Amino acid sequence: MRFLGHIIVTGLALWVTALILPGMHLGDDSATTLTQVLTIAAIALILALINVIVRPILSFLTLPITCLTLGLFQLVINTLMLLLASWVSGLFDLTLAFDSFWWALGAGVIIGILSAIVEGVTGLRNDRGDLARSTGE
Repeated sequence: MRFLGHIIVTGLALWVTALILPGMHLGDDSATTLTQVLTIAAIALILALINVIVRPILSFLTLPITCLTLGLFQLVINTLMLLLASWVSGLFDLTLAFDSFWWALGAGVIIGILSAIVEGVTGLRNDRGDLARSTGE
C-alpha cells in the first residue's frame, strides 16, 4: 500500500513540476485528460522502479564523492534517475523530456521537495519502526 502511495505522490509531484518548469515536458498536450493521467501514472511507476533498482547501486558506487560533497552529489543522482526515467519512458512512447541537464536538475529538486512535503503531511514518510510502534507490534 505504501508503494502505491509513493507512486501517487510521485505522479502528483511530476505533474506540478511540469506545470512550473517550462523546460520539462510531461505527456502529450493534445491528449485527453484520462490519457494524461495514465501517462503520468506510468511514468511515476517507471521512476519508482528505477529508484528501487538502480538508485541504491548508483548511490553505493558514488558514496565517496557524495561524502566529499557533503551529500550534494545526491542532486546529481536525482537528475540522472530522472534522465534515465525519461529515456525508459521514451521506449514505451511516453513523453517525459527535459530541454537540458539543468532543467532535469531543477525538476529533481522540485520533485524532491514536493514529495517530502506531501509524504510528511500524509504520513507516508514513516519508517518501519515508527509504523510498528504505532500499531503496537
